Amino acid sequence: MRVLVIGGGVAGSATAIALHRAGIDAEIYERHPGVADDVGLFLTFAGNGIDALQVLGAAEPVEKTAFPTPRMVMRSGTGRVLGSMSNGDASRTIRRADLYRVLRDEVVRRGIPIHYGKALADVEPSATGVRARFGDGTDASGDLLVGADGLHSPTRNLIDPDAPAPRYVPVLNTGGYARGVAVDAEPGTFTMVFGKRAFFGYVPAPNGEVWWFANPPYPTAPSAAELAGMNAGGAWRRRLLELYADDATPAVALIEASTNPMTGWATYDLPAVPNWYRDRMVLVGDAAHATSPSSGQGASMAIEDAVVLAKSLRDVPDRAEALATYVGIRRPRVERVVKAGARSSSMKVAGPVGRVVRDAMMPLFLPMASRMMKTEWMHRYHIDWDVPVSAA
Repeated sequence: MRVLVIGGGVAGSATAIALHRAGIDAEIYERHPGVADDVGLFLTFAGNGIDALQVLGAAEPVEKTAFPTPRMVMRSGTGRVLGSMSNGDASRTIRRADLYRVLRDEVVRRGIPIHYGKALADVEPSATGVRARFGDGTDASGDLLVGADGLHSPTRNLIDPDAPAPRYVPVLNTGGYARGVAVDAEPGTFTMVFGKRAFFGYVPAPNGEVWWFANPPYPTAPSAAELAGMNAGGAWRRRLLELYADDATPAVALIEASTNPMTGWATYDLPAVPNWYRDRMVLVGDAAHATSPSSGQGASMAIEDAVVLAKSLRDVPDRAEALATYVGIRRPRVERVVKAGARSSSMKVAGPVGRVVRDAMMPLFLPMASRMMKTEWMHRYHIDWDVPVSAA
């Protein structure tokens, strides 16, 4: 079997590695002209994602590059501690570019080809194979095509032209790295601040920096032109300084001390996609299910997908049954994770009255939530590579 993997990010790299381990030939086709070593900020990599990488024999470089972040402390905009929660014992935080890099290095080490500048334009499936056509006029043929091409996946629309669009979560994202600012936080602990006008989070990193992110509320999805305006001429920095000026937190100091270019982007999720596969095309990662950043599960879910898809293709001889098996295993779990992320995001955009109620109730709610809303189902999920899957 030869598989064309569309997308060279986390999902695509993990899928190619998993297929390679299952004895299936794979090649990656990435639309960008080169590597993504300067893309994005940072992300939380949950224990289940690390576990899935261990299954693939690819966890060590990620664990060496990331640092542990097993705990979260919640504060109000006045600085009052509202409570604390576990972030998962094995949780790690890593720069997104570093995660891309170590996974790409692993792909290269295993001899898996990567082709850059290959934007998918069309797919021609047949009874015996599939042909992908790219924007540069080239094409490639294989037995199966995997769409690991992200939230705005062209593959998803080719599988189902009526597929639902991503759902806007009414907050924006930005962040940075600051030095020389003392913060009241232990190493390995994320501080999450429910500010008076916007949500803010920060964590001390082992290199002396403080990594931070901000989620300004924004009621409707911004257009590309609106985002470009926000990103021009230091507008983001001025906007953030105004939003956090009245909060008794280190937000203003961290923003002022950050020298990285400050840009922002909109937040989306993708709760339920009816059709993950058709003919010889199938989706993994954000192309099939995108969770809001609040869940801390986007990368981990993509890597789990990769492992289960590779096992299904390895163990179920009939291709259509293999794809149905993969979807049957993954859909219930990922849709549950997306719902959990949506609940977390909704707490970030409370109005003035809701904010007062939230801050008053959270010290009572968090201990109860820690006991009742166990997260073992999410963080301690394990896929046994050696146990064959059964056809759906």
